[in-house]
Amino acid sequence: MGLAVTTAPSASTTADQPIRVMVVDDAVVVRGLVSRWIEEEPGLALAASLRNGRDAVDQLERVDPDVVILDIEMPVLDGISALPLMLAKKRDLVVIMASTLTRHNAEISLKALSLGAADYIPKPETNRGVTTSAIFRRELIEKIRALGARRKRRKAPPRIAPAMSAPASQRAGDAGVPIALRPFGAATPRALLIGSSTGGPQALTTVVSNLRGLIARVPVLITQHMPPTFTTILAEHIGRAAVGKAHEGIDGEPVLPGTIYVAPGGKHMQVVKRDNAIFIALDDGPLVNYCKPAVDPLFRSAAAAWGPAALAVILTGMGSDGAKGGAEIVAHGGSVIAQDEATSVVWGMPGAAAHAGICSAVLPLDLIAPKITRLFSGERS
Repeated sequence: MGLAVTTAPSASTTADQPIRVMVVDDAVVVRGLVSRWIEEEPGLALAASLRNGRDAVDQLERVDPDVVILDIEMPVLDGISALPLMLAKKRDLVVIMASTLTRHNAEISLKALSLGAADYIPKPETNRGVTTSAIFRRELIEKIRALGARRKRRKAPPRIAPAMSAPASQRAGDAGVPIALRPFGAATPRALLIGSSTGGPQALTTVVSNLRGLIARVPVLITQHMPPTFTTILAEHIGRAAVGKAHEGIDGEPVLPGTIYVAPGGKHMQVVKRDNAIFIALDDGPLVNYCKPAVDPLFRSAAAAWGPAALAVILTGMGSDGAKGGAEIVAHGGSVIAQDEATSVVWGMPGAAAHAGICSAVLPLDLIAPKITRLFSGERS
């Protein structure tokens, strides 16, 4: 029959119960392998293994998964068609789109994010590639854990804690840990650096669409954790949102105001200063923080190139990429802003920066662009 289903949990589900995962893929090898990975992982439970989007939509309410791994290309009902039907039945469902690295699938994956998918994961081109790729397995399990745990925390009954006062310079992060904020740097910024990962494409669109007037006057450099082809499409989407010039960074090109540079998938994007001019430098070196491109190389090089005139923004994403590079920016007199936990898809990267004490502001997504604009206009608080 090509499907396996387990019974749904009772209404007493709490945050400490396993994350239930539905796998939807028409490829028997891929479906079986991913299902086995999930069954082998502590804290995860296979809720269903299905072969097309129609089965997934029909089984959704009975199976009641926390997370769905949804293939894009399937018979009967494909992933992009099934997605809105599934979210209509279960609005808080976490859907991770799975697709191979083609331009067509990259376009569909980014469209799926705008329709409510939580994230995407690129699949190796062949079944053999899936079976032998340790990176694919690690990334998939990490995404399931991070996104599934966030959903469970939101569903869990609120925990009542004694009221506590805190200085105005502090904000509460996850687990109620206070966050100390530092003053903004004294210099007016001249370059904007942005790092993001899970949930980043949507967050980036929100930020740049509200920076249209500013982008014409300053260079913007973005590192989003994405594979090749996907970053090409992302740059096009960002350019449309900003109504400006945006493209993948090209090795050796000058960094100029009025242009958005996106780190190309599979390369670290950095900047170098020569003869009072700043240029893009692409690096095909090893992974940094398990990523390529990574945010830390961009931030570190920006600190050296612009010194106190660098402003870094760390948006939603898993892991801690950007925190070390952000510390370099602060050490050179620049400033760092992080997205807050409530509006982040995953508060890993911005949370790490916030808890490291390098941030001058931790803000909801919709307040980040206005703050950036004010800082570039000379505000210092």
